[in-house]
Amino acid sequence: MTLAAPETHQNVTRRGQITVSGLRIVVGPPDAERAIVEDVSFAIEPGRTLALIGESGSGKSTIALSLAGYARPGARIAGGTIEVGGERVDLMDGKALRGLRGRRVAYVAQSAAAAFNPSRTIMAQVIEPLLVHRLASRKEAMARARRIFASLSLPDPENIGERYPHQLSGGQLQRLMAAMALITGPELLIFDEPTTALDVTTQVEVLKAFKAAIAESGATAVYVCHDLPVVAQMADEVLVLQNGRTKEAGSLGTVFGTPADPYTRALLAAADHGGLTRLPRPEQECVPLLRIDGLSAGYGKIRDGRPEVPILEDVSLLCGRGEAVGVIGESGSGKSTLAKVVAGLVPLADGEVLLDGTPLPADLGGRSREQFRKVQLVFQHAETALNPVKTVGELLARPLALHHGIRGAAAQKRVAELLDLIQLPAATAARNIRALSGGQKQRVNLARALAAEPELLICDEVTSALDTIVGQAILELIDSLRRDLGIAVMFISHDISTVRTFCDRIMVLYGGRAVESATCAAFARGPHHPYTRLLLESVPQMDPAWLASSAARAAGTGLPLNREICRFEPRCVSAIRGRCNCEAPPLRQSQGHGQNHTWLCHHPVEALGAE
Repeated sequence: MTLAAPETHQNVTRRGQITVSGLRIVVGPPDAERAIVEDVSFAIEPGRTLALIGESGSGKSTIALSLAGYARPGARIAGGTIEVGGERVDLMDGKALRGLRGRRVAYVAQSAAAAFNPSRTIMAQVIEPLLVHRLASRKEAMARARRIFASLSLPDPENIGERYPHQLSGGQLQRLMAAMALITGPELLIFDEPTTALDVTTQVEVLKAFKAAIAESGATAVYVCHDLPVVAQMADEVLVLQNGRTKEAGSLGTVFGTPADPYTRALLAAADHGGLTRLPRPEQECVPLLRIDGLSAGYGKIRDGRPEVPILEDVSLLCGRGEAVGVIGESGSGKSTLAKVVAGLVPLADGEVLLDGTPLPADLGGRSREQFRKVQLVFQHAETALNPVKTVGELLARPLALHHGIRGAAAQKRVAELLDLIQLPAATAARNIRALSGGQKQRVNLARALAAEPELLICDEVTSALDTIVGQAILELIDSLRRDLGIAVMFISHDISTVRTFCDRIMVLYGGRAVESATCAAFARGPHHPYTRLLLESVPQMDPAWLASSAARAAGTGLPLNREICRFEPRCVSAIRGRCNCEAPPLRQSQGHGQNHTWLCHHPVEALGAE
């Protein structure tokens, strides 16, 4: 990558050559405009991948989308030049841009589940760019789509296109979105945080598919990402952004190996999950605030203690006052269902959930207002959890009135205190929620839960969509609040590295069962269930060779038809034939550590080994 755009325009057009010079993007009316991207220049050689990194609000996605001639509502490209294959994108009219987008420049969004139309088949949506641009007949388009499905390692490539989005997993949808982008043979692929919402094992498969697709197509790529180990696997070049300006640029090895700018060094330090500063709690017997015993839950009608669609079975958990317990597992493991059961949003089918020794009613209808107050759920996506037409002050005042009867001047004072608690200025109360950054919205999301003065805070993937610096700040804030206020935290996540750093206790879910439970210290000692080992091995490393190594092994798929045997057996590289596929696994515990570490497995401790 060239750090500054070439001074003279090349007469020879090169397919996939991207050149940006002096890019300026502004918001607001001409007489009061404000630059959100200022004087950004770079050039990408054909077939290379440039990663744009930086905090939320640094301009990553704004710059990436400008390569397709697009600016978000209220923003506009006000200066500089953008060239794709030698053509000036910044000078194109509407008709020319329609010919560019989806054909020469393709976009892979963060959330494939939100991008696909739920009422149309996958095939109809994937081949649409070919039909819109009149590049192939329907029959030719479908044949091309099936070839791409196979190249992306999608299951049943001949027939998967006939399914609907809701019938597919998140990882499959993300690869299918890549198929839609690749089908026209574009010069430029824009990936905008495409694996942020995926669990680590699914992410490995998707990253491998993306990298293979880029190499096979020969397309130039721009990869927007805040997960720096993922950047290390995907990028050839890196551009570091802060507040819409370039802080540093160069090859991956140079920027990650010998960063010159303090901001880059801060990003790299934040990528190390061990950077979270917290004092370890001594191991001691837990006097639980939250106790879950033999919990079973799911969806549909409940008959004889079993729902029509079982999700969780025989799950038990302890969480003491002031403790943080982490619940980890892949998508579909039952993490969010467990959170909803504790919060009363999904009815309990069997077992007990006790708060401070008192059983909580199985569903919302039986709970008192005081029980609602004591258990608060912080949702993953603040953008959808917070009313966009309200101010921050109005959002925080509502739970104050509901749970404590606080209104008027007293409410305004308490709102200011809550904003101070989450480290936002008091003036934020007057701002509309839409005017806040992702990290600020998540802080307000947290403050709304804290307004109830809960005893248990349930955090469901609260940092998964945030960049490393903002995510770490949110974790440190929650950590300090639980210590200062004595709040217990149930921390739901698919990020095992964060959970190991942040939590006092850890439970690993697979297929709705707890396959491993341990205190943080016992978890660090090991041994580990084979599924936990897979999760640990699937966390991307800063080594660019990691993705191609044996450590990033294929995760496999599938649960056994007989749910009474080991559920991980179809994917387990250590499965014992004649036992794991025939018998229910016993619950084992680590020798010499009391009840601190248990796992559900046929293998004894000496066969599993320590970490």
